[in-house]
Amino acid sequence: VVLVSGHLDSWDVGQGAMDDGGGAFISWEALSLIKDLGLRPKRTLRLVLWTGEEQGGIGAKQYYQLHKENISNFDIVMESDEGTFQPSGLGFSGSAEARDIVKEIMTLLQPINVTDVYDNADGTDISYWMRDGVPGASLHNDINKYFWFHHSQGDTMTVQDPNQMNLCAAVWTVVSYVIADMEEMLPR
Repeated sequence: VVLVSGHLDSWDVGQGAMDDGGGAFISWEALSLIKDLGLRPKRTLRLVLWTGEEQGGIGAKQYYQLHKENISNFDIVMESDEGTFQPSGLGFSGSAEARDIVKEIMTLLQPINVTDVYDNADGTDISYWMRDGVPGASLHNDINKYFWFHHSQGDTMTVQDPNQMNLCAAVWTVVSYVIADMEEMLPR
């Protein structure tokens, strides 16, 4: 399983379009693009739209409890949770050998200048998996304006730039598809 994800958490004010609707949108779009292109990877691509992140991550905890018995089948868990602004790369947590593979995959994104691999993936919803050794990835993007809108009335669809979201979706699509189509899983 290659898991791509985002969550809906800024439900108290605003629309939650940026936090974290953007992560949900690009995860959905990644699978949609792969399907539209007629690509069929060797492994399962799974979209999870988390709930309850702001209430202590209860949605992620429940999902983990239901699926942890199959942890050896999870190749990588990916979460986008800091908006979908201009992307720069991925945060990655995993073995050095897996990091080298991810760095090679990111070279495919040179045409859109999104190739960096940063230390450590972040994500409340994927933390259980990473704690237990599953490689994890989180989207890195320009968060200079993130806290302008974070959990505010200003977090609406007008914050989302379609061009930047398309770039974020491209990152999610390329990384998830290539990992799902590799002969072997990422090394633990």
